[in-house]
Amino acid sequence: MNPLRAIFDAGGVVANGWLHIGSTWSAEALGYQGFDSLTVDLQHSLYWIDTAIPMIQAISGTPAVPLVRVASNTSANVMKVLDAGAYGVICPLINTKAECEEFVGACKYHPLGYRSLGPTRPKIVMGADYSQRANEDTLAIAMIETQAALNNLEEIVSVPGLDMIYVGPGDLSLTMGLTQRVDSQEQPYLDAMEHIITICKAHNIVAGLHTNSAAYAKQMVALGFQFVTLSTDTNFVTQAANKIVTDFRTE
Repeated sequence: MNPLRAIFDAGGVVANGWLHIGSTWSAEALGYQGFDSLTVDLQHSLYWIDTAIPMIQAISGTPAVPLVRVASNTSANVMKVLDAGAYGVICPLINTKAECEEFVGACKYHPLGYRSLGPTRPKIVMGADYSQRANEDTLAIAMIETQAALNNLEEIVSVPGLDMIYVGPGDLSLTMGLTQRVDSQEQPYLDAMEHIITICKAHNIVAGLHTNSAAYAKQMVALGFQFVTLSTDTNFVTQAANKIVTDFRTE
């Protein structure tokens, strides 16, 4: 069973890390730091699939579960990373029910979807019966990051086979006419988060969110989010480096 599925089913919360750095070593090192999952980002990182696949392999040897955010909503993007061993796919810019249906269809085998049967890596490392378990184990995660998606949320979460939504706060706050930022405390944004939780609970869909701090992540968990990203590897490196250099230069 997908370990994340077990956490969700038990009412727990998944702590996720985000990988912008195209390195198997940093991915592997972060996999041992206590994260439940790590997301290989193919949308806003500086690497492509040939780098992502060995990163997925590196994560697979750690306690963390490998997820992938694809660059865009195409079946080729989705099926490729699943066949490489991703336990879940995060898809950006899902704004309508039809777009969600296309995405979920690429994640799931018949009868839930149209994913092509050819699990190259999973059938070796996850077991010969992978294809029989994949629809249950594989997480289809749609990103909600625009006002249009917010308007269509109830239709989006009604798509059979969708497991989770993931809020992209930067684009969402921007399209809501607010200050573009992560960890927003603006009231209209917080109201939107409460609305998302209400809709997701009504449809038995897990709600996830990108954050930049443990404090804000805890605030959102208290609201009802079960999946929180605790910032990115780029932030981890730059913030730690800045602190040690600043400490050194401070008299």
